[in-house]
Amino acid sequence: MHTGQTGHVELARAQQERWDSAYAKRPQLHGLEPSAAARQAVERFGAAGIDDVLELGAGHGRDALFLARQGFSVHATDFSETALDQLRHEAQREGLDDRVTAALHDVRDPLPPADGAVNAVFANLLLNMAFSPSELRSLVAEIRRVLSPGGVFVYAVWSTGDPCARDWRQLGDGLSVHDGFVGRFFDEDLVRELAEHWQLDELTPYHEGDRVLWRVGLTKQ
Repeated sequence: MHTGQTGHVELARAQQERWDSAYAKRPQLHGLEPSAAARQAVERFGAAGIDDVLELGAGHGRDALFLARQGFSVHATDFSETALDQLRHEAQREGLDDRVTAALHDVRDPLPPADGAVNAVFANLLLNMAFSPSELRSLVAEIRRVLSPGGVFVYAVWSTGDPCARDWRQLGDGLSVHDGFVGRFFDEDLVRELAEHWQLDELTPYHEGDRVLWRVGLTKQ
């Protein structure tokens, strides 16, 4: 793997193509049921009186649609137009297109919302993707920028304790590859490092099927 900026751009482009192809070959790639993280986020957002959510890395929309069914207004983004087309189609089919908007966006670029314009951000497994350490820190800083004071960020990531981590080939820079997909497994130290400048409300290990993950809840101070 290249370590320079050009290498990161090439890796990002290759991963975008890989995910687009995966969604095209297998619609509803991740299934129809919402993630465990989304189910928990509904409770967290509801308790905080939040009614609008920005979801990053929404894919084909299993969590965005679940949030919308619970009454939230959801702005979903992903870097796969194929996945977003599936999301839009399903939202229209369910009559949820008044609650769900979907926009193509690569989170390596600045987030579209203005400073302090968002009350909640949700991301399931997005932070596991092929980001360099600096891209990861920049993304978390951007999320903090767009959140209002007291705004909530809930995310879930694969843990280094996940047994699947053994099947991934190391690339360096903390990244691994399996079946053409590149990602990063998180240890507790990385979660806490990214929580600097935030109020860390939750850091919970949990299982979803055979996978081992962290669920993280942050509040913008």
